Order: sequence, then C-alpha cells, then structure tokens
Amino acid sequence: MLTFSADNSRRDFFRVGGLGLTGLALPDLLRARAATPGAERTREKAVIFVYLFGGPSHIDSYDMKPDAPVEVRGEFKPTKTNVPGFDICELMPMQAKIADKLALVRNLSFNPNFHDPVELFSGFRKPTEAGRAARPDFGSVVSRLRRGDVRALPPYVALDKTAGDEFRNGPAYLGVSHKAYIATGKLEGLALPRNVSVERFGDRTELMRRFDTLRRDADNANADLAGTDDFTKLALNMIVNPLVREAFDLDKEPAKSRERYGTGEALRLLQARRLVEAGVPVVTLTFGKDVPECRIGMIAQGWDTHAGNFTCLRHLLPRLDKAVHALVTDLHDRGLDKDVVVYIGGEMGRTPKVGQSTGNGARADGRDHWPRAGFGIFAGGGLQMGQVIGRTDRHGSTSVGQPYVPQNVLATLYRVLGIDPVTTLPDHTGRPMFLLDNRDRITELD
Repeated sequence: MLTFSADNSRRDFFRVGGLGLTGLALPDLLRARAATPGAERTREKAVIFVYLFGGPSHIDSYDMKPDAPVEVRGEFKPTKTNVPGFDICELMPMQAKIADKLALVRNLSFNPNFHDPVELFSGFRKPTEAGRAARPDFGSVVSRLRRGDVRALPPYVALDKTAGDEFRNGPAYLGVSHKAYIATGKLEGLALPRNVSVERFGDRTELMRRFDTLRRDADNANADLAGTDDFTKLALNMIVNPLVREAFDLDKEPAKSRERYGTGEALRLLQARRLVEAGVPVVTLTFGKDVPECRIGMIAQGWDTHAGNFTCLRHLLPRLDKAVHALVTDLHDRGLDKDVVVYIGGEMGRTPKVGQSTGNGARADGRDHWPRAGFGIFAGGGLQMGQVIGRTDRHGSTSVGQPYVPQNVLATLYRVLGIDPVTTLPDHTGRPMFLLDNRDRITELD
C-alpha cells in the first residue's frame, strides 16, 4: 500500500472517503497524481537527486589516495575506468564501465560540520538567527516556477521522508502547495467504486465543494488554503484517471529490469526513472540510510561511518554501484539521457585519517565528519560527461584551488531546468529573495 506523509494544515486530514469513494486521504490522492505516464509526458528537463544520507567517505569511493599513508588511503584499492584519470574504488566495477556517461566533481566543500541536508537541497544552512527566513528547497522552487495548470503532474516528488521533509526547510515562504509530495510503495485502491459513475462522482464533488466553503475562515494565511485547494483539484482529477497508478507500480516493470537495479531502496532509483519519464520535473530520494550491516546497535548509520567504515562500505558501495549503473544505462537506453540530469552526493566527506576525530565520536575503525572536502556525481541532462572536475590535496583533506559548493551544484541543476538563478521570489514579508547567493554554475559541465 502506498503511504504518504500528512501535511500540517487541518484540511490535509479531510478524507475523500467521506464522499463514499476510496477512503484514501486527500494528500494520498493528490500525490498519486504524479503517476500519469506516457501520453501526457513532455520533453521538459527533469532532475533525479540521489541523497547519500550521512556524508560518504570520498577517499574510500571516488577520490582515492593510493599513494598516501595507510591511515589515509584505507583498505580499498582504486580501479581504472573507461575514462583516463577517473579512477574509483574497486568495489564499483560497474560504474567503471560507464564513466564516460558520468561527471565527477572532486572539489566540493560544505558549510557545517554536522548533518545538514538543508544546504544540499536549498543551498543555504538552516537559519539560526532570529527573524532570518528559511530558504526553500530547490524542488519547491521548481514547483513554484513550473507548476502551471493544477491538472498537470506534481512538480516535486520525494520517494522517502528524508529526501522530502526530514531535517529540511521544505517550501519555506513559497507555501504548502509547493511542498514535496512524499510517497513510498505502490498505489492500490485508487479507483472509483463499482457503484459510482463519473457523473455521480461529479455530483459528490460539487457537494464537497459547497460544504467546504463553510470552513474556509478556519485556515491560516500562509498559503495553506490555496495550496490545499490546488491539491483538491488534483485529487479529484486523479480519481477518474485509470492510468494514475502506472508510474508508481513497479510491478509494471519486467522482472529483468527490476533485477538490474537491485532490491530494497535501490528500487527507488527505478521508481524515479518512471516518474521523470511520466513528466515529474524533480524527484528526490535517499540511498543508503538503513542498511543492516551499517547499524551500530539500533542506530541506522548509513554513510555516516563513525565506526566500521570499511565493513559498512563493503556493503554500501556495491549496492550503489549496481543501482547507479542501472539508472544511467536505463536513461540512455530509453533516450532520456539528454532530458534527465542525475545528481548523486551527500552533505560532507569523511576525515582523511581513519580514527581521526572532529568532535563527533569517531572510533578507531571509523571516519568522522569532514565538510572541507567531498564529491558529487552528475549524469545526463545534456551536460559534458566523461570528466573529473577539480581535485583535492594528496591526503584528500581540502580542495586544490577554489572549491565548488552546494549552491554551484544547484545553479547547475537550475540551468538544466531552464531556470535562471538570478530569479527572485518574495519571502513572507514581500522582500524579493534570489534563488541563490552564489549563482555560478559548474562551468566545466557546459
């Protein structure tokens, strides 16, 4: 069964089931609207953002230092790819075969020394000063600028809560109507009951509309009402569309296709491909958050390898390798590689030395937080692939030359989507706010 997160407004708890229909919550229905495939698909650009929760070790994956001392270089060896100078970890042989379809940025730098995916998704840290406005996620910005007709597909879909609203600013001053539609699983039960015709459904819709006008004054003034009204229109349009479930239903994929990606959360990448192919402009997802082999007691460590760094990565890297290879080759095979840009990365790197502490509790076999250096991977979108951009020093501790930052990543993604980062949107006070302060894109990708 597909499950969704509830929005905060009162009206999100209103159930279409009150009309005698499916019993699904209104947010369930409107978010499911993302499923319209095939015939309604446009060739507009789209983004799949794969968030590596916890901050992966750059030195043990995409920025290896084989000539460094053992306490720096770690236990893994590099392997050559089909692009000279694009060596990566030996645990990722499948990506080594398609490096010409990837672009690796090795000189990323991050702001905080703690887990702050807010910077990844918005370009800004979560505000700590009183009166300073939080900045919206880039998916919410895309929703605001590309939403168009409410009958269109949802512009921003998150396939899990961590990539949707956990530790996040969300839409901030753009309003609830531009929040990510958070969905997991597959759609079931989204259809008219046998005894309800489309005409009868229309009558009930009108009844709901009239009843609902009696409660409008109870809503707040933060765009929640307008947003929920848009959601209602989406929901009511969806319920008469028999194709809604298609994009979410992975059972529609051949078994061989699913096997290419792997199991568990790796299938989110396949789900993302189906959604962007259906016409969703932004899909975000988390990879590697809850792998049993990476747990410390009851704590899901993921890429946050304070302990057991190499043990954990022996499980995580091959899974990532298989899923990324499947997604990138799938997009190419389906002719989507120019239309869809994939970005893969976390919120920081890890310490150059094994067991080195930066105040976050690294153990002798772990690597601690290291925001001064990290990586990001691009694929597709009409960008220049088959290259390594930037470098770090011989121990992977800092960038050589001026580093790129998450705002440069987002400026690049905005460019692919046809959005100028110099665009301004009004905050809660009406003050125009630039999408980004650092609006320079990663020029090597042009």
